[in-house]
Amino acid sequence: MSGGESSARIQRAFERSLLGGDRCYTRQRAAELAGVSAERAQRLWQALGFAVDPDPGAVMFTDGDVQALRNIAALVSSGAVTPDMEVPAARSLGRSMSRLAEWQVSLLNSHLLDRLDAAYAGTDPTDAEVDAFVGSLLHDVLQMVEQTQMFVWRRHLVATTQRNIVRAGGEPASRDLVVGFADMVGYTRLTRRIEADELSDLLEEFESAVATVIAQRHGWVIKTVGDEVMFAAEDPADGARIALALQESFGAREDTPDLRVGLAWGPALARFGDLFGSVVNIAARLTGVARPGTVLVDSALADLLDTSGEFQVRSIRNLRVKDFHRLRPSVLRAARP
Repeated sequence: MSGGESSARIQRAFERSLLGGDRCYTRQRAAELAGVSAERAQRLWQALGFAVDPDPGAVMFTDGDVQALRNIAALVSSGAVTPDMEVPAARSLGRSMSRLAEWQVSLLNSHLLDRLDAAYAGTDPTDAEVDAFVGSLLHDVLQMVEQTQMFVWRRHLVATTQRNIVRAGGEPASRDLVVGFADMVGYTRLTRRIEADELSDLLEEFESAVATVIAQRHGWVIKTVGDEVMFAAEDPADGARIALALQESFGAREDTPDLRVGLAWGPALARFGDLFGSVVNIAARLTGVARPGTVLVDSALADLLDTSGEFQVRSIRNLRVKDFHRLRPSVLRAARP
């Protein structure tokens, strides 16, 4: 089989194995079976990140899809999710699962193609043979993946509960945090002159390094977008240590770009795994104007760090940046022994 044909047949086998059967319901019928209106089913489905065929007679839902819609409706009925948060919760879940699935499928597809080629070299297996082969491999692999995902998810639930950034009852809470950004200098120019595999290696090294530095110093990653990471910490000193450790880590490497880091302290609203508020915007603006290899902090954080004895903060001239006319930043360094 050609590579393209193998991929297409694996995709079909993937779908039958993962979704628990073929697509057999229209949008209206799936909604009826799930006990929700067709309009609600469409809103939830799109919020989860899936397209809805404009043809109302299109057969596109499986029994597993129906059960997923039932489960979301049951969460709302139980009071665990309020009706007005149903769609935002589905959207957040869909985004997270989509990113997780992207890298998992790239790994699984390569593994399955290699195993399929080895098993049927020089022959043309039937669709039933491909289904059986893929199903057998997925059974063991997916069981391990699902168990690992479940445990990591539970671990993150514990860690997030310990940070206590949501009030009892699920009400969003604003809380003082250090918010920071770190991005690679010259990333856009770099992408024009290196190959795709080199870019992939660079991004993997960047994400691995920053995640390690942040976790080791009691912070947590909010999100990564290409060449930039957004992180947070509860303690001002921990946030400063993260920023300096990031600069130290990347400054010692000859094969990676320099970093710019910006930090700010203030109230941040936690919502669906992201942070919002002026403190986020200030940290982003400081990162954008920081010189390569430096850390800029806002005045609120500088005041907290200046008396610790562990850090040096040197005020620089006021900055005029978008939406903030008079930012008074400081350069952060580790105190000299």
